[in-house]
Amino acid sequence: MDVPRLREICLGFPGAFEDFPFGPELSVFKVRAAVSGGVRHEAKMFALSAMDPGNWSVSLKCEPALAEQLRAAHPEITGAWHLNKRHWNGVRLDGGLPDDMIRDMVEDSYDLVVASLSRRQREQLGWAGLL
Repeated sequence: MDVPRLREICLGFPGAFEDFPFGPELSVFKVRAAVSGGVRHEAKMFALSAMDPGNWSVSLKCEPALAEQLRAAHPEITGAWHLNKRHWNGVRLDGGLPDDMIRDMVEDSYDLVVASLSRRQREQLGWAGLL
């Protein structure tokens, strides 16, 4: 997977946008529902990457039991650096994992974050995930 493809996947979800709160070298992908009643809702992160081909990886939110299973099965997946390792995986994008699997993990991360939003916010996003 390359930088443009990861960016395309992350930005392909409803309400997703790229932010740079830690400087221009670190892409943070967040989701935010539309503004309602004049109130702008806080955005929530679902992916984080230095977008550095020399150290190509992405941090993704993951259900804790699944995170453990993925780490046990794939050496490319570890606890995410500087994030809660129970809920976040660091995924090396050096070609060891199929692109479809990475896309599924990004989607799962997005779904976990959107599931934590209010019902109204989920509806605004048109999210069809299960709770």
